[in-house]
Amino acid sequence: MGFSKKKLDPISEKERVLNAQIAALEAEIKKLDSEALKPSVPKYRSTAFPRGETIASPVEKAPPTASAGPVFEEVSSAKINGGHEAGSPEIYNDLGVRKYDLPALWNRIRNHFRGPSTSNPRLVNYLAAGGVHGLRPLRYEKRIARNRFIWLVVIVAAVLFGLFYMLPKH
Repeated sequence: MGFSKKKLDPISEKERVLNAQIAALEAEIKKLDSEALKPSVPKYRSTAFPRGETIASPVEKAPPTASAGPVFEEVSSAKINGGHEAGSPEIYNDLGVRKYDLPALWNRIRNHFRGPSTSNPRLVNYLAAGGVHGLRPLRYEKRIARNRFIWLVVIVAAVLFGLFYMLPKH
């Protein structure tokens, strides 16, 4: 009787198919790894006939040695200290203590609160003037944000006034 046969679960069937695909891919990876480990001869193509067949090079190049260590770049302390040498006299006073630079501090604080410069000022001008069709002008958006802020301040002030007005009575 064919009715007593159990139905195959579609999830387990899909799992079986995926496992078979994974096994096939792993076998292909192993095959490609073994081919990659074989030393290959560099091939050159004829410049006279660009679509010609490749020719094996008569001169074999030695593979790069693994003993070559990393290459380090010399870094001077001037790059780290913002352009000043570690022993430069203009940033230290007579006692050897670093001078406090008030104008530089003011510039750092001012630049901190100033936004970054735009990479495309022309696009900013288009957006501010409403030159891009479909987008509202930036001045309109600023006006909406300003009005929201004013209304928020008025509401918070009214609530605080009400609270302080009720407090002395109790």
